[in-house]
Amino acid sequence: MVKRCTEVVSRLRALDAAAAPIVSFLQSPQLLQEELRPDKQYNIHMLQECFQMAASMSSTDSTGGAKPQALIDLRLLEAARKGDSRSMMELAAQNPSMLLRTTPQGNTCLHISCIHGHLRFCEDVLTLNQSLLSTTNSNGETPMLTSVKSGHALLASALLGHYHDLGLTEAILKQDEDGCNVLHHAIRSGHKDLALQLIAAEATLSQGVNNYDESPMFMAAMRGFTDVVRKLLEITGSAHVGGCGRNALHAAVRNGNPVIAKELMETRPWLAREENKRKNTPMHLAAFWGKTDVLRVLLHHDWSLGYAVTSDGGIPLLNAAAHRCNVGVAQELLDHCPDAPCCDSKSWTCLHEAVCKGHVEFVAFILESPHLRKLINMRDCDGKTALHHAVQKCDTRIVAALLSHRGIDVTVQDKFGDSTVRWLGTADAKTLNWNEVSMLLLEADPQNATCLYNLHKEAKQELIDSSRKDAKSLTQTYTSNTSLIAILVATITFAAAFTLPGGYSNEAGNLEGELPSTENLLNTQSALIHGLSEGVQIDSLTSGREGSADNEISSVEDEEPSKIQKCFEKHNI
Repeated sequence: MVKRCTEVVSRLRALDAAAAPIVSFLQSPQLLQEELRPDKQYNIHMLQECFQMAASMSSTDSTGGAKPQALIDLRLLEAARKGDSRSMMELAAQNPSMLLRTTPQGNTCLHISCIHGHLRFCEDVLTLNQSLLSTTNSNGETPMLTSVKSGHALLASALLGHYHDLGLTEAILKQDEDGCNVLHHAIRSGHKDLALQLIAAEATLSQGVNNYDESPMFMAAMRGFTDVVRKLLEITGSAHVGGCGRNALHAAVRNGNPVIAKELMETRPWLAREENKRKNTPMHLAAFWGKTDVLRVLLHHDWSLGYAVTSDGGIPLLNAAAHRCNVGVAQELLDHCPDAPCCDSKSWTCLHEAVCKGHVEFVAFILESPHLRKLINMRDCDGKTALHHAVQKCDTRIVAALLSHRGIDVTVQDKFGDSTVRWLGTADAKTLNWNEVSMLLLEADPQNATCLYNLHKEAKQELIDSSRKDAKSLTQTYTSNTSLIAILVATITFAAAFTLPGGYSNEAGNLEGELPSTENLLNTQSALIHGLSEGVQIDSLTSGREGSADNEISSVEDEEPSKIQKCFEKHNI
């Protein structure tokens, strides 16, 4: 029969170019549903059935799978949706090529059956045409890929056996439009057993990287699938990259999984020094996120990792720990690296970071640490110590903690010549914290009394000016409201005084109305006087408010002297 096919091909090649689609069809044995028969009419009928498909087919894939274009029969589509193998076989008996037709999305009856998880239907249709295993839809999905994405792991496992038996390696490695292979989707969907089965059947799947730079190992580490990661690490050349420049160890740190971290460090220790796009190594992420257990595993494998700094700003791990107040991470670092770096390329120390983030606990840890106590007077690129920043933030607890340190120098000035007291002027002077910080600084250095007194006067004057501004605004509001009330009262009074009781009458002989009585006039006059007097009273109250602003502030201070004033009196200011 193969010899006969060759003869037919030779004859067709001599015909016009219009016969080219039929030649393409005959050169693809997997497209033949049955062998050619001696019956000429039968062969012509079969060629006509498949001509439309062959005409639109430019080539076949490397596994021999066809790319049909003819639309699927609605009866076959319904049978695939319901898993009706009997109807499918009856239709295929009438026209075997019908199985190759697709929906507008490129799905064959095998794809549709895989979407719905009909294992029996898939087995039956593959007994009729195994080439369907290699067909892909418009999303680049093979039937096995479709079954995994649809959540049918058992069906995908059964199909994998068919792929493996037929040697359809390229079909197994097929990637969809997002660059994901079947192993990506198995891990993403949480099918650990299927993932292990796929790795055992086709190890090359471990090298796949999707359009988002994610490898199967990275996905498995993100999901915490220890067994899958371990199997992937056994494969030489398996990919470990992840999105945004991360790797599988970044993912293990993110999940706080010390087991996976240990597996990775034993096989690929260089991953601990790789930076993501934000210049963070796995070590830095462990410090940021407080993953002490993972950090301990990494340091146990390579203690020199504790000296790692970022490539852009030289940020050490202690600064990363201070950012989130991870005292446990800092202690673990110092246990392995007693002289771990504690400042970046701009002289920004972990103490500066802790102060600016308001982490009192981390500040206390630094002040008690023998190695880190030296940071108390260290300056940043602007010459500011941690005390400068604490005073500027008006953080009483941190200021008190810093001033309690025996080695602190409160006279240190920044590169602009400003002491810590001058930075108090930029803080909010209306809070109680401001006064408390002022007292702490005055007690620490009495020579700052004059400067603090001047700052206090400036703050008081700002408060007075603000009160005057508010009083003026209120006065304008009340004055306008009083004028409006007076106008309304006058209008109502006028109407009541000169409108005839009972109104006017249009009846003849009654053109003259009655004059308002004396009682009505007196009542109206009384109401007018009362309304105007209230308006005058309101106006007098509001007009006097501006002048009383100074008195209010003075009266409060005269009633009970503040603590800061007592300190000034103590130092003869």
